[in-house]
Amino acid sequence: MAPILERLVGAPISWGVCEVPGWGAQLAVDRVLSEMLELDLRATEAGPVGYLGEDAGEVVALLARNDLRLVAGFVPVVLHDHGRLKESLATAEQSAALFEAAGAGFLVSALVIDTAWSPPRPLDRSEWKRAFDGFARLDEMALEHGLVHVVHPHWGTLVERRDEVRRVVEDSEALLCLDTGHLTLGGTDPAELAREAAGRIAHVHVKDVADELAVRLRAGELAYVPAVQQGLFRVLGTGSARVAETVDTLERAGYGGLYVLEQDISLASADLARGTGPIEDVRRSIEFLRGLGDAGS
Repeated sequence: MAPILERLVGAPISWGVCEVPGWGAQLAVDRVLSEMLELDLRATEAGPVGYLGEDAGEVVALLARNDLRLVAGFVPVVLHDHGRLKESLATAEQSAALFEAAGAGFLVSALVIDTAWSPPRPLDRSEWKRAFDGFARLDEMALEHGLVHVVHPHWGTLVERRDEVRRVVEDSEALLCLDTGHLTLGGTDPAELAREAAGRIAHVHVKDVADELAVRLRAGELAYVPAVQQGLFRVLGTGSARVAETVDTLERAGYGGLYVLEQDISLASADLARGTGPIEDVRRSIEFLRGLGDAGS
């Protein structure tokens, strides 16, 4: 099995690049990709729709100029609502086709209440059944495009809290994207999930969490975007997510897949000197993971 750092890839959101209105300043794509390469990250997830280009040719050319490859892309989906299912699947199909043509391997979905990411609410039994049927359709769609579909438990979605994650594990056959940060926010211990559902985990995002902000977020005292703007996600090893324990559990279970360094941050300004800003935190997180690899060697 390849060392952890050889399976580590980047994500634009670690440089503050996000499509959410009011998120923060956005850095130019060439800078973000060149800084990934500077840190020896040889691959990336796609980031917001259109950030890497509007079609596969643009995406491939851009990544080639920066000696990078695409590994995955993220798609929010509405599957529990019969009236919105067709449109949501069509959007996912377009994304899957683009990801396939650009050389990616994973379609990462998040189950949302609607395309505006309205606050989640509990689903009834019939809605969960439609959601699980939708996961199966996404599995088939991804396979047709040479991709693996994984469900991403994520704050602000319908698979947010521990009970919802447990329902997906127990009542569906969907593979998972284990995200140490979002699981921690929702009250799921990522190391415990890595141990109990090792065979279901096909993709991993690593991030750490500022516990004091997480407490306020869970209590409804702080919304997600303001929490991120205040530093909700931290350099690996400096927060409350059990990153080291989760990685160790995964490795001991034989996980040989990718680790995506994905730390949601918000930038107040894009006017940052080269070599400063997000790259500094990403570098520190890589050093943390390097230490885990050295300890396990």
